[in-house]
Amino acid sequence: MKPLFIPLMSLLLLCGCGRQKTFIPGVDDVLAENPQLQRVLDHCKDDSLKYRAALFLIENLPYHATNDAPSMDAQLKLYELHSTGKYSPEEVIDSVSRAYGRLDVSSLRQTSDVGISPEYLIENIEWAFKVWREQPWGKNVPFSLFCEYILPYRVGDERLVPWRKEIYERYNPLLDSIRKLPEAEDPRFVSEALFDSLRKAPIHFTGQFEPSPHIGPKTVEWRSGSCKEFTDLLLYVYRAVGLPCAKDIMLMRGNRNAPHSWNVMFDKEGRGYYFTLLDNMTDGANPDAYWDPKGKVYRATFSLNRQMTDSLRTAPEDLPPAFRYPCMEDVTAVYAGKQNHTVRIAEDRIYPPVQEDELLYLCASCRMDWTPLAWCRVTDGEARFHDVEGQMVFRLASYADGRLQMRSDPFVLERPTGEIRFLSPGEREEPVTVFHKFPLYLDGVSGRMIGGVFEGSNDSRFRHADTLFVVKDRPYRLFTKVQTDHRKPYRYVRYRGKAGSHCDVAEIAFYGVQPDSLPLRGKVIGTPGDNSGHEYTNAFDGDPYTSFDYPEADGGWTGLDLGKPYIIRSIVYTPRNRDDYIRRGDRYELFYCAGEWRSAGVMTAVSDSLAYRVPAGSLLYLRNHTRGQDERIFEYRDGMQIFW
Repeated sequence: MKPLFIPLMSLLLLCGCGRQKTFIPGVDDVLAENPQLQRVLDHCKDDSLKYRAALFLIENLPYHATNDAPSMDAQLKLYELHSTGKYSPEEVIDSVSRAYGRLDVSSLRQTSDVGISPEYLIENIEWAFKVWREQPWGKNVPFSLFCEYILPYRVGDERLVPWRKEIYERYNPLLDSIRKLPEAEDPRFVSEALFDSLRKAPIHFTGQFEPSPHIGPKTVEWRSGSCKEFTDLLLYVYRAVGLPCAKDIMLMRGNRNAPHSWNVMFDKEGRGYYFTLLDNMTDGANPDAYWDPKGKVYRATFSLNRQMTDSLRTAPEDLPPAFRYPCMEDVTAVYAGKQNHTVRIAEDRIYPPVQEDELLYLCASCRMDWTPLAWCRVTDGEARFHDVEGQMVFRLASYADGRLQMRSDPFVLERPTGEIRFLSPGEREEPVTVFHKFPLYLDGVSGRMIGGVFEGSNDSRFRHADTLFVVKDRPYRLFTKVQTDHRKPYRYVRYRGKAGSHCDVAEIAFYGVQPDSLPLRGKVIGTPGDNSGHEYTNAFDGDPYTSFDYPEADGGWTGLDLGKPYIIRSIVYTPRNRDDYIRRGDRYELFYCAGEWRSAGVMTAVSDSLAYRVPAGSLLYLRNHTRGQDERIFEYRDGMQIFW
């Protein structure tokens, strides 16, 4: 969420209903702070809609600000250099750090939009109305939608610079071919046509840059960064040509340690459809088709959610940052669909004893910390959170003195049924065997071995080949050993990737019939060609962290010419991976949640697995003290790691 800077509110707190209640400044209060803004109202006085739009912007100025620092220039260089496509994120970070230094977060300073230039606001209003009124679909964009999703002059906490004219002149001509069609009166039709053009240009995705303020309209040119930058890109382009476009956000993802955002387009009935440049999408999709576990979803607005602030009835400084001045509305229900649930936690599950009307938060995991997603007041001895999607782990907390205090054990909310299952440590200990520290289905590569085939042949071109083994499951450990039933000797052996897999594999070893033998040796053979040095010989170099990545999706293979025929008794293979498996020589610590995180011990890995004993039923977390950042909570059930 973007930081909010409220200079008018620092002392304006009134008491109401026995609690501190936020005083919401009106237009007169903003004008008293910056009298020059009266020029905006005077400019718009002869057009009733422009006047209302000016009032809308002015009354919400206190909830928006620029975050900036001299070192922000270095941060912008990261995106600019990465956008060339010539350098990896690591190379970009190293180069910019040496030349410019790193972004000093402590030096960031907020400048409230209450002091915004009236000329800047006037120009923004004029351009927003120009595109709204000139485009054929504008008649089907109501004023309320226009105010929230076309009119705003900023998308986050970026530096304020003029952007509408330049982006309009670049992208509006793309719509000339459809502007006169009858379908062009539907903003969704036009939005999908524009999206079809935008998605064809290259993107340069990375999540490795340090969090920073929004980078501004240059993101349209650079097309570099994470979901935040690509969401901003579409906001700028769509709003510049008069298409309403929103940003929906997860304050924390349900299965990863990061927030997430994407875009929403609208049809002529005002219904929203999600879309993003980062998925293989061709048009807007119904929200309930978005599969990712979400917990809660909010739609960013320019206006303050006054209903939410009134319901919270709490001084802003006594709230978590995301809820102090919430410029967002809850849209979870439209994403959850039939899997929309109400979470009810009885008072006997809350510790210490809960008070009636106490404010509690529903939190999601971020590594070993927790992030508030929603709030409720205890009613009739029960914490009740409406509109929640499951398939993730939650925990209740209260907030005081700038910190969360955990108030319940972690629990799983089942997505289909809405059933709640607590992950409370039992008195009995159980053995656990750990093979990886992060959910493998998120690495994007380890699953590519599923459907791959190991073959043997006495023909160097494999025109007559026998199947030795077919990989049917995602490898759950670094080294998977399988037995073969064949007793026929083969001179040539290989791994052939399934269609679409790029033949991704990190390491292969074939073993003969001799017990405790070394892997069979031979001349490495395969299909020439590689992606960025990931050539076929890497599969036999003894290093599970190098790999073969064939440049074509189909047709790749790698193998050995053994020199003479051998019976293949077993095969050991390692998938291409992101180094999330247990790595020999690295130092690990397993934690279990028992009110707070407690250590089950530190050990150095001597193989591709770790063995511990922990209280049964606990939520677990494995930390690698040697390297890496990708770690995620999990439970141990039926002898398997289940990640959340």
